[in-house]
Order: sequence, then C-alpha cells, then structure tokens
Amino acid sequence: MISEKYGKVVKGLGGLFEVKLHNSDERIVCRAKGVLRRDEERVLVGDDVRVTVDAETPDGRVISEILERKNSLIRPPLANLDYLFIVFAAKRPAPVLETVDKLVAISVHNGIEPVVVVTKSDMDAALAESYADIYKKIKVTSFVTSSLVGVGADELRAYINENVKDGKTAAFAGASGVGKSTVMNTLFPELALATGEISRKIERGRHTTRHVELFPLSGEENCGFIADTPGFSLIDFERFDFFELDDLAYSFPELRSYRGSCRYADCAHVGESADDCAVARASELGEIPESRLASYRAIYKVLKEKKKYD
Repeated sequence: MISEKYGKVVKGLGGLFEVKLHNSDERIVCRAKGVLRRDEERVLVGDDVRVTVDAETPDGRVISEILERKNSLIRPPLANLDYLFIVFAAKRPAPVLETVDKLVAISVHNGIEPVVVVTKSDMDAALAESYADIYKKIKVTSFVTSSLVGVGADELRAYINENVKDGKTAAFAGASGVGKSTVMNTLFPELALATGEISRKIERGRHTTRHVELFPLSGEENCGFIADTPGFSLIDFERFDFFELDDLAYSFPELRSYRGSCRYADCAHVGESADDCAVARASELGEIPESRLASYRAIYKVLKEKKKYD
C-alpha cells in the first residue's frame, strides 16, 4: 500500500534525509528519488517535501517532490529561510561592514528578515552600540550582546520566541570567532553546539559547524526552527547571480524614499555631488549612515563590472 506524507527536511547527511512531518512530532529517515539528487534539483535542509511511503519497495520511503521554495542558499545548503541573524563582534575580530551590508541586501532582496546581533560588547560597549545604531537607523532590528557579562540575551531570546514559530526558520550567520555558536548556546543550551577558540596570532576562529541541521525551538508540533551555519564568507544565495544592478537600490531600504529626488533621473548615487544627488546629501546630513552608502557604492561597482556570463 502506497501513502504520502508531508514534512520539512531537518537534516541531511550521506544521502539520507531526516524529515519532520508537518503537524506531528514524528520524524522519518529516507532517501531522495534520483532526479532530486542532482546538484541543480537536489534536496536541501529546510525544504518542505512530499514523502512517498511504499512498504513493498526496497527503500520503503523516498522523497518524491520538493514543494515550492521561497528562497535557498547554496553554501551552506539551506532552503525556506524566514530570518537571518547576522552576527558580528564589536572587536576581535573587527567587523567588515561591507560584508554585513551584503548579507542585509541579499536578505532583503530574497524576502528574508535580517536581524543584526553585535557581540562582545564587554570589550567596548560604546563601539558595540554605535554599530547597532547604524542598523537601527535603517529599520533593521538590532541587538547588542555579551555572553561574558550576560548582556542582551533575554531581549534576543524574547524576539526569537515571538517571531520564529509556526514552522518558520531562522539561521545564525557569522564569521569565525565572532561568538555565533556561543550566542546560540546561551540562548538555547539544549542545542549544545560546538564552539571554537580565536587564534591569537591571526584572530580567526576555526570553523566548528560541519553540516546544516535545523533544531526545533520547542516540543510543539508547529514550532519554529534554528539552523547553525558556517561563517558568512561561505554564504551565497542561489539566485544572487540574478541580483541585477537595477535591483540594488531596492535592496538598501533606506534609499527607497529618495527615489526620484535627485537632480537627474538616472542618478546612480555613486559619485554625484550632494547638490545633485539626494542620497549623497542625505548621507552628509546623517540621514543615511556613511558606511551604508560606502557599501552600496562598493557593491554597485562589482555589479556594474560583472559580466553577464559570470
């Protein structure tokens, strides 16, 4: 007798996938049918899938269909992300704000809610707050934390409990050594995630995450999920190659309100004077953070020079 079940892929390793069935605590382990093993069509952790169950076949249970995705990552392999918690340290290692802004832009472009988490505030509380203020100014939810002195964990936990539920999925992304896994262990000690130490010589941590896995946030049937990921230098959205130059300004939310306000209709906001460019003027007035405009211009240059076949 053949039956069908629906669920979410919460783990994948060695060709086997663990699927948590919808509206149930039950989990089943199965393989994907042949066509769903190809790189361009492969099953990803986070996928909502249909599982065909046939007790008379050798495999017994097989993922037979991937349901429609809202978005996907290729490094690490992860699908249907609702929230991306972008973690960086106030100090050691010093943050590269252009990298943070790339992740914010990619999140916005793909319909994912970005959330900024600044760690290690115990090293320089004022500096940590100044970084958070950049993103609060552009209406991105931001938190300042310190696992060492217990700052910010309660507020961040409350936000996650309020928003990451009803089957929604969130990922924590951060470069090695910024304290990403430490933050997650503070928030959810039951996950017991591995943590790494910073190299004193090169100020880079060792990657401790080996594969992507979704962790349920409660024992409820329709709980939310948290995924751990490698450092965000490895993160790349599957459709980022289709991130066109014309889309860039829409992926920087603070630029949208200035559309049509520049002297020239085709203003790209990349080198124009404040007299001609409303965005440049807004940056000079402090309405748009300088670092955000610098990131926009750097990404614009990359996309401008990108060949169509890259």
